[in-house]
Parts: sequence; C-alpha cells; structure tokens
Amino acid sequence: MADKAEICRTRLDALWRLESGRIVASVMHIVRDLAVAEEIAQDASVRALEKWPLEGIPDNPAGWLMLTARHRAFDILRRRASFGEIARQLGDTLPAHTAADAVETAAEQGIDDDVLRLMFIVCHPLLSPEGRVALALRLVNGLSVADIARAYLVPEATVAQRITRAKRTLKAARVPFELPPPEHLAERLQSVLEAVYLIFNAGYAATTGEHWLRPVLCHEALRLARTLASLSPGDGEVLGLAALLEFQASRLAARVDRDGSPVLLQAQDRARWDRLLIHRGHTCLAQAFALDRALGPYAIQAAIAACHARATRWEETDWQEIAALYDALRQAQPSPVVELNRAVAIAMADGPDAGLRIVDSLASRGELAGYPLLYSVRGDLLEKLGRFAEAWSDFLRAAELSANRQEKALMQRRAAACLAQPAKVDAPS
Repeated sequence: MADKAEICRTRLDALWRLESGRIVASVMHIVRDLAVAEEIAQDASVRALEKWPLEGIPDNPAGWLMLTARHRAFDILRRRASFGEIARQLGDTLPAHTAADAVETAAEQGIDDDVLRLMFIVCHPLLSPEGRVALALRLVNGLSVADIARAYLVPEATVAQRITRAKRTLKAARVPFELPPPEHLAERLQSVLEAVYLIFNAGYAATTGEHWLRPVLCHEALRLARTLASLSPGDGEVLGLAALLEFQASRLAARVDRDGSPVLLQAQDRARWDRLLIHRGHTCLAQAFALDRALGPYAIQAAIAACHARATRWEETDWQEIAALYDALRQAQPSPVVELNRAVAIAMADGPDAGLRIVDSLASRGELAGYPLLYSVRGDLLEKLGRFAEAWSDFLRAAELSANRQEKALMQRRAAACLAQPAKVDAPS
C-alpha cells in the first residue's frame, strides 16, 4: 500500500505541474474567484491522493482531476444559489457576456489557450512586476514558493508576501477575471514572458527536489513560448524567448546520465542534441534578427545558445563571440547572475585567471552569498588553476547551499576529486 501511495504521489506531482494552470483557469470560469478556484484545484489533488492508491490511477488522470475540480466548483455554486442565480452571477461578473462568450472572445483575440489566458489575466497592471510573475508562477504551473524564491534569489517569505499582496490587491479592486482589450495586452506581455522563462528554468536545472531535470515544466514553457511567437511574430523578444527555449530544450536528453546525475555541457554527447529543435531555434532567431531592431535580453541569450548549438564539439565553441554577447547582455540586463555567466565565458576565452577575478569581485559584493552556482563556478576555475584545496572548499560550500539532491551529489563528487589531487608543490628556485 505504501508503494502504491508513493507511485500515485510521484505521478500526481508530475501531472500537477503540467495541468494545474488549466484546472485553475477552467474552474475560475465557473466560480469567478481566484482564491476559491485555487482552493478547489488543490482539493482535487488531495482527493486524488486519497482515491488513486485504493482505486488505481485512472486511464485519463488529467481528465479525472479536471472533472473532479469542476464538479466541486458546481457544488459550491449550488450551495450559494439556484442555477438561475448562478447564471445571473456570471452575467453580473462579465457584463454582456456569458462565461462561454468570454472564452470565445479570447479565442477571437488569438489567445485560445487556457494557461496563457490565465497568465495574461493575473499579470494585471495594478500589481508590481514581481507580484505579477510570482502569482503567475504559483498559479499556472504550481511552482512552489521555494522554487520561485530561488529563481529570484530572495527569501521565501518575500515571495509569499508578494503572492498574498497580489491576491489581496486584485480582490480589493474587484478586478474582473477576463482578458483586457487587445490594445492592453502589450503592457502585460513582458511579465508573461518572464514567467514562461522562469518556468523553463525551473525544469531545466531544478533548484529543489530529487531530480536535476523536470522535463514537464520545460515542455510546457516551450509550448507557451511557441504559442506566444505565433501570436506576436513581429516582437523580437517573443521570438528571442522562443528561440532560446528551442535551443535549450534541444539538450535535455543529454543533460543527465542513466542515473539522473547531471552531465555538464563539456561532457555532453552532442549526438543526442535534438537537431529539429536546434533548427527551430535558428529559424526563430533569424526572424528576430530580420526585424532589424536592437536585440533584447532573450534574443541575446538565444544568440549565445546558438553559438553552443553550432559547435559540433566542445573544443569548437567560439568563446570570444560568447564573451562579446555576454558583454551585450550585461548592458541590456545587468544582474549578478548575468555577470557570473559572463565570468565563465571570459574564463574560457581569456583563461581561468580572468574569470576568477570577476567571480571574486562578485563574491566580495555579497549579492550571491547564498547562490550555490557562485561557489561551483569559483571551484571550477580554482580547479583549472591547480588550486585544489580552495576548489574543494568551494565545491563543498556549493553542496551545502544546494537544495537539489542531484546537484548536491555532483558538487560533493567534484570536491572529492579535488581532495584526491596531489598538493601543488612550488618548484625550487
């Protein structure tokens, strides 16, 4: 029984990350209340954990969750009033439209995807940019507060406050949960793009949990990016994000070994990279370049990813071009994480000493003090310089800070490898 429960929990966890946004969106069309819709969706998940170990996982588990949630929503409405009163409530909430009309209107605007509709709805201009994205990430793909906090390098309490404040603001303003007119979608687009980008990152290199990859999140983000690109073919950043995710997704099969352990870029079997996704990435990036406008951060990151995709072997990577692109990215979107990635490129182009100077400067500022990648990058550069004792210390620090089991194990293995190296002895003068 315990094994069945664990199997069901694992299956439900993966399914929930993919389907939770659709379930919340569908239920919200019925109850017209974000908090209630989220609670109903969670309740359906709890019921699955209770029933599936006893009755077996249904043939269509996603449909089971959706149907259970919708039944629960209608039960709540029945307790509030008769069906006639329900219809009146829906009419009052959406002036001149029924709930079905709202869906048709969204489709006419081109956004016929429940998840994207929900993202545009919650990314309301009344909210702060951070609040918009945090709310979208929490609702759309069920990312945990811990995942969101690590994406932003802030405490979990900060993210929880942002989400609570965002919900309270929308409720106090009595914001109708419907898409704005097409001319007002653009002011929400940047927040939607950021949310899609962070969803992908949460799957590409998971910062918490047992697994290094969460492919379901990557594929969902890629699907959303493709949909956005089809809706906005004249927006360079939309195309840039789509290109970036195509390139990054092309490496998924090569990023872990049979045991699920991370495989670093230089050791990846590039024959396992998906050439079709790489082709799609080049096509999107070419469309962004053809617009003949200044490239934004997503397009620049896509150009960096394209450099890696063009190299058939690690040794063929054009690190000078990548370093120059990171210089451009630093101008377009300055951040300590961008600077850390730039340090890696500089180290490959100009030598580990050059990269280490940048990393040490970052470390002295303290902005990335709790970020495991700061110490893993520093450990890597120190290892290249033969400073194994210092590298050992940094790899261990990275392991201590990591909340992902696979990443932690990788850092521990790298630390052990440094410890096994003979001490460096200076040549006699």
